Amino acid sequence: MIHLPVLITDLGLILAAAGVTTLLFKRIKQPLVLGYILAGLLVGPHIKFIPTVTDNESIHIWAEIGVIFLLFSLGLEFSFKKLVKVGGSASITAIVEVVFMLLIGFVAGKAMGWSTMDSIFLGGILSVSSTTIIIRAFEELGVKHKKFAGLVFGVLIVEDLVAILLLVLLSTLALSQQFAGAQMLISILKLAFFLVLWFIGGIFLVPTFLKATKKLMNDETMLVVSIALCLLMVLLAVKVGFSPALGAFIMGSILAETTQAERIEHLTKSVKDLFAAIFFVSVGMLIDPKILVDYAVPILIITLATILGKFLSSGMGALISGQPLKTSVQTGLSLAQIGEFSFIIATLGVSLKVTSDFLYPIAVAVSAITTFTTPYLIKASEPFYFFLERNLPKKWVEGLNRYSSSTAGITTMSDWKILLKSYTFNIIIHSVILTAIVFLGYRYLQPFITANLIDGNNGIVVSLVLTLVIMTPFLWALAIRRIERKAYSHLWLNKKYTRGPLVALEILRIALGIFFVGFLIFQFYNTWLAIAIAIILIVSGMFIFSRKLQGFYNRLESRFLLNLNEREAQNKQPEILPWDTHLAELVIAPESKLVGQTLVELSIREKYGVNIALIERGKIMIPTPGRDERLFPNDKVLVIGTDNQLALVKELFEGSVDENTEEVSFPKKDMTLQKVVINANSPVYGQSIRSSGIRETTQGLVVGIERKGERILNPDSNMVFENEDVVWIVGNTRKIPELLG
Repeated sequence: MIHLPVLITDLGLILAAAGVTTLLFKRIKQPLVLGYILAGLLVGPHIKFIPTVTDNESIHIWAEIGVIFLLFSLGLEFSFKKLVKVGGSASITAIVEVVFMLLIGFVAGKAMGWSTMDSIFLGGILSVSSTTIIIRAFEELGVKHKKFAGLVFGVLIVEDLVAILLLVLLSTLALSQQFAGAQMLISILKLAFFLVLWFIGGIFLVPTFLKATKKLMNDETMLVVSIALCLLMVLLAVKVGFSPALGAFIMGSILAETTQAERIEHLTKSVKDLFAAIFFVSVGMLIDPKILVDYAVPILIITLATILGKFLSSGMGALISGQPLKTSVQTGLSLAQIGEFSFIIATLGVSLKVTSDFLYPIAVAVSAITTFTTPYLIKASEPFYFFLERNLPKKWVEGLNRYSSSTAGITTMSDWKILLKSYTFNIIIHSVILTAIVFLGYRYLQPFITANLIDGNNGIVVSLVLTLVIMTPFLWALAIRRIERKAYSHLWLNKKYTRGPLVALEILRIALGIFFVGFLIFQFYNTWLAIAIAIILIVSGMFIFSRKLQGFYNRLESRFLLNLNEREAQNKQPEILPWDTHLAELVIAPESKLVGQTLVELSIREKYGVNIALIERGKIMIPTPGRDERLFPNDKVLVIGTDNQLALVKELFEGSVDENTEEVSFPKKDMTLQKVVINANSPVYGQSIRSSGIRETTQGLVVGIERKGERILNPDSNMVFENEDVVWIVGNTRKIPELLG
């Protein structure tokens, strides 16, 4: 008898249960995540009347793979460039929300008598909203074009990065079992160091590799390479002491900066969906229904704390950042749920064995409830705003409006701000690169050379020289390179106030360069004489070969910036942001009445009050199109207007069809390629193709005729049908025999 491994049996059981429950949840129009969790509950160890999973350890391995691909896909949607462009409003809103929810979760846990670790993890669980649930709710409700949706997406981007930071901090806290400020600071600095290093290295290497192999990359190889890159970064993250999820997220965010991002996201979606389903099912397997009954009151309390806390904290953060009251209310109610990152944080507590058994199922239950409430809260956000506007004191409403208007002004940067910002970035980036080179030089390069090429002191000298050569361009950029020449010149001309600080900045840069040289040499030789001689030589060399170093460094920098900005350059759009209007991208449906008409014929501005800023047609960009520009199917149109104006014009872009027309009711399956033999009794015998009425009567098209062994492809419409002609026709299956039979 053939033995089937238990893992395959369990996997079949999981996917069968997930398939049934997701079909059910699709039918009742509920998030599929809840269906997966229900499937896990059914096949888990706590429900006995149906077959259950037996090899839990293997399922947890599959689930960890699911977390990796889930975070990889979130990274593909994240992008560091998006984070930079998020702006102050989304950043302030996200930070205020996360800080308040951490406090609310901790206080709620302590108030219910939970342990300190349970309370801390509860705060982490409640602090991050669900990207998946919000995006799906926005799509179903058709509100993605509204102004508050852009702010919510920005908040979610910042929250993704905060969640990664929380995973690192909670891991450190769980392992040390005490709040050690120094250890936390070291963890944060270590995370920041590797984030900068991986981002710089990834942007320099990965897009370059993808461009070099573009002609070899079909869908299959692109899928394999993408997953390989993801898992390599996972290995690297684990090697330096971080979680696999962090490595997957970082590689996703690096690939998000490439021109292949959309293609990779499309190719990996099915892989992510499969393993993410297993992860969410494993989440449901850990739920004990008895715990849910016993902890019904805490579940209710935490649910209310989540909805009210997130509404108040997000709304307050949006108000502080200068958003209008309406946008703040809509943002607060949209973010009032927890989701996939909360599961990952809860899983972390379970895997490290630092949280109680009841916390995990409570978190899942709260997530399920808030998932159900999210669409209703988003729907209710606008009516609730009008309720607040009617009932709040008029002075409050007017004061909030004045505050919002005053913070929307354009801010200018002084020369000092420009210079200090550039110097700070320059020092941080090159310090990270130089630290990494020093580490690689004495930890890997020197042992390799002395073990395999040149042993003894000569090997150490060669290793040191090679490392210094690699460091030289970055030392020059850190210590000597001129940055923001225009701002620097303006400040230098003001002798009385600015020359002293400017000289101090230059001395600081040179001192840092000397420090890194000394730090490297000290790893190889601990004699001060050797260090002093080497520093003199390397500093002299940087000044002597300054021009060559500049040329080499500029080439490196140009390559990096080209890779970083290439995707953005392909999809460059003009930036317009006047008053209370905002930009939205709408796609012209093939059945829309707009198709084929010019902008002057449509009069969209006159009828609806919106302006068309840009038309994207494939790879063609048409900014500020003229009045004679026509619209075509699947054009992406960037329009600008208010929420109400965009809601009206959105229906026009989506279009509609008349279901009573024959063209619409005609089934696609009835259009086939048929072979008909003409004889003397055929109705079309002796007639030409045009006069036979084939096109009008059968909705058909003659594509070929075989006559006396000769084959005529796409015959002329004046050709006359003869006896024993074999005619090939594309047309209506039912009508062709009626005419030609």
